[in-house]
Amino acid sequence: MKVKEMQSWVVSPSNVAYHFGTSGLSVAVATGITHPLDVLKVRLQMQLVGQRGPLTGMGKVFVQVMKNEGPRSLYLGLMPALIRSVLYGGLRLGLYEPSKYACDWAFGSTNIFIKIASGGFAGALATALTNPVEVLKVRLQMNPNSSRGPIEEMHRITSKEGIKALWKGVCPAMARAASLTASQLATYDETKRILVRWTSLEQGLHLHLISSMAAGIVSTLITAPIDMIKTRLMLQRESKKVGIYKNGFHCAYQVTLTEGPKALYKGGLAIFARLGPQTTITFILCEKLRTLAGLSAI
Repeated sequence: MKVKEMQSWVVSPSNVAYHFGTSGLSVAVATGITHPLDVLKVRLQMQLVGQRGPLTGMGKVFVQVMKNEGPRSLYLGLMPALIRSVLYGGLRLGLYEPSKYACDWAFGSTNIFIKIASGGFAGALATALTNPVEVLKVRLQMNPNSSRGPIEEMHRITSKEGIKALWKGVCPAMARAASLTASQLATYDETKRILVRWTSLEQGLHLHLISSMAAGIVSTLITAPIDMIKTRLMLQRESKKVGIYKNGFHCAYQVTLTEGPKALYKGGLAIFARLGPQTTITFILCEKLRTLAGLSAI
């Protein structure tokens, strides 16, 4: 690589703003479109924890939510989700390239392992910084009868559970984000490279569409169990009750023991139904915005 390219990325504030801006905006748009599926995913993941009825399947959950709570409930937690998308998306996608460039400068390579490591680092750091907004989003999604807005809910969480509650589930959230970003960006990047090399496809909609679909499938398979554990940890309140999850590993063990191994993929269909289109929209829009901003393709 191109030490020159890396230097220009670092020293140019406008270049940094374009990288983070195009990434954040594309993730926010994709999040807004697929948010109802995220609400259904959370409900599916929590339905055997006593907070929802024993519903099975995304279709039944959707019908039940629409019947009992109305269409507006599918957009619970949308505002913190969009705020998080801009911050988290901007950091997650925006940090991938400089991380990859730094590894290229240090090791003289950008092979698949470098891409995985760069994606993992970018995802973990982005989540560590934005976890409070994710906790807020999940809490709002599970409280359809609450009249509190995001600010009131944030105040309630910190006053009743302490500031630490905003970082509940941060470890599995970081693990999920690292796995998601590593699998998503590395798969997308590598699929594009292979297709350009071995087919007649060039930079454009068809290449971006095929590569983003492949990235969506791979990232869903890898991150679904971690996502379910993250949701369970974020929603539990501080309690003396027996059976409270102590950490991510304990949560995975308890879920597997009491609900079976398949429970780790609870909400998996909703995750794929959301993550597949979200990945496709994110990458296609991000590539288009990067072109308009005068940046090279991912």
